[in-house]
Amino acid sequence: MSRVLEGKLAIVTGSSRGIGAAIAENLASKGSNVILNYTSASSASLASNLAKSLETQHGIRTSVVQADIGTPEGSARVIEAAKAAFASGDKPLQIDIIVNNAGVALNAWLPDIKLADFQETYRVNVLGPLLLVQAAQPYLPLDRSGRIVNLSSVSSSTGFVTQTVYGGSKAALEAMTRTWARELAERATVNAINPGPVEGPMYAANPAEVKDSIRGWIQHTPLMAARPGVDSDEAVQAARDGGGRPATTKEIAGIVGMLCTPDAAWCTGQVVCANGGMVMLH
Repeated sequence: MSRVLEGKLAIVTGSSRGIGAAIAENLASKGSNVILNYTSASSASLASNLAKSLETQHGIRTSVVQADIGTPEGSARVIEAAKAAFASGDKPLQIDIIVNNAGVALNAWLPDIKLADFQETYRVNVLGPLLLVQAAQPYLPLDRSGRIVNLSSVSSSTGFVTQTVYGGSKAALEAMTRTWARELAERATVNAINPGPVEGPMYAANPAEVKDSIRGWIQHTPLMAARPGVDSDEAVQAARDGGGRPATTKEIAGIVGMLCTPDAAWCTGQVVCANGGMVMLH
């Protein structure tokens, strides 16, 4: 694979596992150094092991930082870690790529939504990316070569049941994406992607009634049709149970990686499909 991101520096939030880890792997395979971020102490060993793996397999440099980006202190800690690992007296810090991947989904039917769940969802999914981009802005490139990718969701536009709060938070993130694309135009492109169901615990945790409610969407999503003998046995079984297979984390990471390359320089302010065709927008 061409190392089109050779020597660049990427921050990937929530990157100890799942989609975040796959994004870090994709960027590292293209030559980018990576700052891996996680929040919970239980993720420390996962992040450390991933860092070692990326360095060994791809010959890049990593830094691992535990920080809650939904607080000013946490976002500042990520930038300080970047300075400590990648800046020196004659080489100022430059942050080339930011992937706002960290997020939470605290789903509930309308009568059951709790104030604390609303506040936590917006703190992590909306305030977190805002604080990190604020903290990183002075270190973005000055030649439009920077890349910011925000992970939204099809839930921002589909109205899935139980996702009043989660869908709303992702719609807010998309609105911020468009504003940042204008405000940061001389520094970086800013785009979002909108995955649908993706393999992993977040999708698996949905109750059966919620999965049943989106079955029709899945059955009409072009790329979710499972292919026995091509897709994994798990994906084929998931298709039988849910109407179609979820995306793999690598498939989502591939779209993020594409948006981070020089070839994506003429794309900004967009919500780019990462859902197999579940949502088709003009």
